[in-house]
Amino acid sequence: MSDDINKSDPTDPARRSLLVTAGVGAAALGAGALAGKAAWAQDAGDWDKTFPKSDAVEHSKVSFTNRYGIELVGDLYIPADRPEGTMPALAVAGPFGAVKEQASGLYAQTMAERGFVALAFDGSYTGESGGEPRYVASPDINSEDFMAAVDFLGLHEAVDRERIGVLGVCGWAGLALNAVAADKRVKAVAVTSMYDMSRVNAQGYYDAMTLEQRTELLTRLSEQRWEDAASDGPPALAGGLPDTLDGIDDPVITMYYNYYKTDRGYHPRSVNSNGGWNVTSAISFMNMPQLTYIDEISPRPALIIAGSEAHSRYFSEDAYAAAAEPKELMIIEGADHVDLYDQTDIIPFDKLQSFFEGHLA
Repeated sequence: MSDDINKSDPTDPARRSLLVTAGVGAAALGAGALAGKAAWAQDAGDWDKTFPKSDAVEHSKVSFTNRYGIELVGDLYIPADRPEGTMPALAVAGPFGAVKEQASGLYAQTMAERGFVALAFDGSYTGESGGEPRYVASPDINSEDFMAAVDFLGLHEAVDRERIGVLGVCGWAGLALNAVAADKRVKAVAVTSMYDMSRVNAQGYYDAMTLEQRTELLTRLSEQRWEDAASDGPPALAGGLPDTLDGIDDPVITMYYNYYKTDRGYHPRSVNSNGGWNVTSAISFMNMPQLTYIDEISPRPALIIAGSEAHSRYFSEDAYAAAAEPKELMIIEGADHVDLYDQTDIIPFDKLQSFFEGHLA
């Protein structure tokens, strides 16, 4: 990667636009972060999640294959006191650069406590799922991952395939809306802290990237492909969050750090907790808009949830404006973007339950 990106300045448009692929926009990772978390990985045991296990839910590891031949691995949560017959189900993923042991697993387990079969899964090229090279993302392949999760749920003996919904968080919220627009089997979709990864990579935060900056960035990423192709090792990584917050006053970096790099949300398989995405992952998002057909989710309902203080709030508001009825925008007062990852007193689980119960009836 060319050294003329200002890697120490998260406000530099080229630097920030490159690293939003990881959902963070941060400085390069040092080696100390992994060493400091080694004890966590050793002590995790069979339950390797960042949230407590619920006795009200049965958990199992599952795998399924998407139509590109990539094996995806998920955690399936089913109510321990399950009724006779089949139940409604949810496919859950996100945030972008997280793994199923983080926020999506918390959402899935909580929704299973509330009467749903819920599948939290790792997207292609990340976590325990397959795909080489590692740490690559794609608006098409990751949308397909959601559809493959619907395939799996629709074939499960506990699931009523006519009552399947999708729930996405952060960058996977945008992918959820994209997938549901095309996949007419899904009866309802809800998203929280939504990012449009195509828009933020192609245009920068708040659409501030100029054509000159976009061209320069794509030129650098294109040149990086030759460097990766010539290397005997894995493709270069963009770099993740800093090891410490010393000297950093950017509130967005601080917010992400406080989740991904602390005991609150750190996981050794999480892209955002560690070395970041493949540098060139941004190219596909910069070239392929995600939400072109968001209005075609209708007549199925969409629930879009965002924090009032979230830097990403404008993505949710714009997606809501572009979607067709029936739709609902719910703003959680006082919440920032990451609060909706794991703060169970803030995440509107009652609303999510009533939304899916009403529309997966």
